Amino acid sequence: MYAVIETGGKQYKVENGDIIFVEKLASEEESIVDFKVVAINDDNGLKIGTPYVESAKVSGKVLKNGKGKKITVFTYKPKKSQKRKLGHRQPYTKVQIESIKA
Repeated sequence: MYAVIETGGKQYKVENGDIIFVEKLASEEESIVDFKVVAINDDNGLKIGTPYVESAKVSGKVLKNGKGKKITVFTYKPKKSQKRKLGHRQPYTKVQIESIKA
């Protein structure tokens, strides 16, 4: 059984016990979060929502809130002595999928 969930403007295909990294959620560590279900595949077949499957529920446990690796953003204009160097660390939430209910 698997489900397609939506969070942070992105969609993820998840199964029971999966660990995923999603856009930062406003939840504390060790708390339970519920996700919107776009599609679910179980013993009865595939159900696709319009836009969400109302009877389905996917819940997960927040393991960690953190930041990703640092990336360097460097922009310049040649022959103009114009340059800019920036760094960025994307915040994320690490979630373990606890249950998928159709």
